[in-house]
Amino acid sequence: MTSKQHIEHFNTRLLDNLTTAVVVLDKDFCLYHLNPSAEELLDTSNKHSHKASITDLIRNSAVLVQGMKSVLESNNSIIVRKTELVLTSGTKLQVDYAISKIEERAQPFFLLELQGINRSWAISRKEALLSTHETTLEMIRGLSHEIKNPLGGIRGAAQLLASELPDSQLQDYTNVIIEETDRLVNLVDRLTGAYKKPNITMLNIHEVLERVRNLVEAETKGSITFVRDYDPSLPELRGDMEQLIQAVLNIVRNAMQALTENPHPKRKPQIVLRTRAVGHATIGSTTYKLIMKWRSSTTAPAFLPTLSKTFSTRSSAAALKARD
Repeated sequence: MTSKQHIEHFNTRLLDNLTTAVVVLDKDFCLYHLNPSAEELLDTSNKHSHKASITDLIRNSAVLVQGMKSVLESNNSIIVRKTELVLTSGTKLQVDYAISKIEERAQPFFLLELQGINRSWAISRKEALLSTHETTLEMIRGLSHEIKNPLGGIRGAAQLLASELPDSQLQDYTNVIIEETDRLVNLVDRLTGAYKKPNITMLNIHEVLERVRNLVEAETKGSITFVRDYDPSLPELRGDMEQLIQAVLNIVRNAMQALTENPHPKRKPQIVLRTRAVGHATIGSTTYKLIMKWRSSTTAPAFLPTLSKTFSTRSSAAALKARD
């Protein structure tokens, strides 16, 4: 191998090892050479596309052709940022590109350098989202501190009020304040802290329903009657008390809203909390269903879709039904 051949071989190796996609085109805008990065970006091969027109590879190549004509006339390189190229396969590429002119044996060639920005744009966007998330999290942490301070005062005041009440039945309302305050504090801690696994314990579904009933009764001030129809034989279940309370509370509040927005002209709205085992035997365990449904008060009875959840545990479940 002569010295000149060695230099040419070395230059070709340098070109083929560039991470930037490099395309060499002749004066007729036909592909003369593509390095491996260009083959990957343009989804073709140097052998397959050799001597093919740029218009056969890129649908919207008019802007590239116009740029090469401008470079040929002015002998100046051009750089274009953030433009979209559409391949004949339909693939869309977000790229930066530069066009410059080179001469070999008195023949003009165009050097097209393409830099895909899809990945870099995605990385930048992800970094921006992470930065925004961190800022939001810091704001929530600061806000949570301000929220927990008055919650502590509310809880303390409710405890003092409970000790002064002459009627023990009135303490049900202060207990609601205390319990909901504690639940709000736990909610704030979950929002501002790292993910924690559910606190799975053995619990009584009726305790969950009573917590929800006390809270909603306090909210409605007696405008809705609650009827409890519990099955005392139901065993305990395994679950997260806070999450179960929130799930049941959401459904009961939906029922409460449906009843208050469409009141019956003659009957007082009523929500029935009923627990029944409606399970069936399976190998090694018993499966129970938690069915929650209600009917809104309309002149023509309209039933909302039944929501069901299956618990594959050795436990009971509750059926909640709200009606007017």
